[in-house]
Amino acid sequence: MGKISVGMNLEATRHHDKPFEWGLDKAAEMGYEYVEPMVHFGRELMSEAGYYHTWSMFNDPMKMRRMCEDRGLKISGLQAHGPLGRPDYHGEYLKAAIRFAYECGAPVVNTDEGIKAPWTTEAEDMVLIRYTLQEAAFVAEERGIKIGLECHAQYSKTPEGLDRLYNLVKSPSIGINLDTGNAYLAGQDPYAWLDHVIDRSVHMHAKDIAIEHSEAERGKVTGTPVGCACGDGVIDWTKIIEIAKKCPNDIVFSVECGTIDQAKRSLDHLKSLL
Repeated sequence: MGKISVGMNLEATRHHDKPFEWGLDKAAEMGYEYVEPMVHFGRELMSEAGYYHTWSMFNDPMKMRRMCEDRGLKISGLQAHGPLGRPDYHGEYLKAAIRFAYECGAPVVNTDEGIKAPWTTEAEDMVLIRYTLQEAAFVAEERGIKIGLECHAQYSKTPEGLDRLYNLVKSPSIGINLDTGNAYLAGQDPYAWLDHVIDRSVHMHAKDIAIEHSEAERGKVTGTPVGCACGDGVIDWTKIIEIAKKCPNDIVFSVECGTIDQAKRSLDHLKSLL
């Protein structure tokens, strides 16, 4: 059995219009052990001006590592989502994120199949996704990095669909990053799904869904950017923890919520159960 830890996905700072460092400060002040940054390719105005939480892969990965270590934080993984079925969009970005993860000390890079191209068939998408994943796996295997496939879009919205993507490439570097909130909103049983993938899980997005959100969107969407505070919504975290205890790997519950206040309540709730 692996160790269960709690981390903060830096999406919690997105609506605060603050820089990357501010999010790290808040995570450390609240007592989080881990953070999950989102990385982007190139440069863009909002994060360069200090109004957004993402980190450019044009920056030095060692600087990110030192910034976290100086605050007593570890990196659970990197968010590097994009359309796996579009190698021209996501291929080089995902491989760059894996190389960046190796240097900054992140053991996992999380991604999903993203929104498909409107002109490809499902059969064509599977070939394209396999190509992107295999190329990424070659890079990940050399560095001991795990690729966490997340349930988030049209093909991964069911356990069978996520398994299909997982089985496209046989690699020890490919695992599962189950998002509890996405699984629930897609109309699935998040507990049965987590139990189904727990032996392949390398990371988890701890996302709760408010009752109002559930009533409005469950069964109509495949996921959502962030949820409410863990413990404020529909997810039974005691049940999630009991299933996660069976994971053969160390696993981080990376809290995905919308505000710093929600992040604090999430940490308090999960710590009380753990």
